[in-house]
Amino acid sequence: MKIFAIETSCDETSAALIEAEKGDKKVKLLSNAVASSLSLHAKTGGIIPEIAAREQVKYIIPTILEALKPIGSLENVDAIAVTYGPGLIGSLLVGVETAKALSYIYKKPIIPVNHLIGHIYANFIENDDIEFPALALVVSGGHTDLVILKKHGEIKWIGGTRDDAAGEAFDKIGRILELPYPGGPHIEARAKEGNLKRFFFPRPLIDSNDFDFSFSGLKTAALREINKLKGQGTLSEKDINDLCAGVQESIIDVLIKKTLKAAEKYKVKSILLSGGVSANQTLREEFKKEIEDTGIKFFAPARNLSTDNAAMIASAAFFNYKEEPWDKIIADPELYFD
Repeated sequence: MKIFAIETSCDETSAALIEAEKGDKKVKLLSNAVASSLSLHAKTGGIIPEIAAREQVKYIIPTILEALKPIGSLENVDAIAVTYGPGLIGSLLVGVETAKALSYIYKKPIIPVNHLIGHIYANFIENDDIEFPALALVVSGGHTDLVILKKHGEIKWIGGTRDDAAGEAFDKIGRILELPYPGGPHIEARAKEGNLKRFFFPRPLIDSNDFDFSFSGLKTAALREINKLKGQGTLSEKDINDLCAGVQESIIDVLIKKTLKAAEKYKVKSILLSGGVSANQTLREEFKKEIEDTGIKFFAPARNLSTDNAAMIASAAFFNYKEEPWDKIIADPELYFD
């Protein structure tokens, strides 16, 4: 079974091809083509939705052709998967309308996939060691969510951010510090040179009796400290490094403690880290260290599969729709999109 997928929820344009058989615990990645307009958004310090969508119109066909190289044509796939949300409406339309057209032309079933569920299923690409029940932390620029996977197709949301997502806090604090966009990777790099003991920032909701997150207060606390230092003169490189170390430690502490609290309550066998922030190596290392003696397995996708990509969308489509006979998935896209 081969599934072709398209992902255009934000500024990346991606198409991918996976292969798997019924009963498999993992999918095999045949191709994953990604084009990005990030360099254009870096100039403005954030995503400009119209620019993202216009660039995706340019990239979508070349990206699809690149991803199809292993098999030559969509005639040779069993289904077409596509991200239907959440995301930027203009960007999503590029992918959805393309998938609908291809589904109609090639008479292939179309499978709509939630973008956040897609991130979780990046962990099932070339990896068959995950055991259920599993706890997934989806952490990105727009989302910070905890969900329980009892099995494929049975997913329960248990908590999420009340305001800013963790990735959003990284990026906005990075912007205040005048670091290049996106701020997350630059904060991580600078934090390695910083003094963790100099600044202690708040850990919002870390001890709350739920699994919600909040990072707006951290952003405000960082801004207050930065303004205080600026009032004393120009920020030094050491100041920036130390601030980055403090900010990153605060975010990581909250993410790990809340996740482990949920893991204990729901008696999970696996923890799945996913989303763009999962590329943060410090976060990965701290997670591994904290669960080392718990008996819980820890997983994170390959770093190139942490950010938005179509491979994760194809993987999610396979595991969540594989039990449905293909002849019952009607190849009429209008049935899947309101």
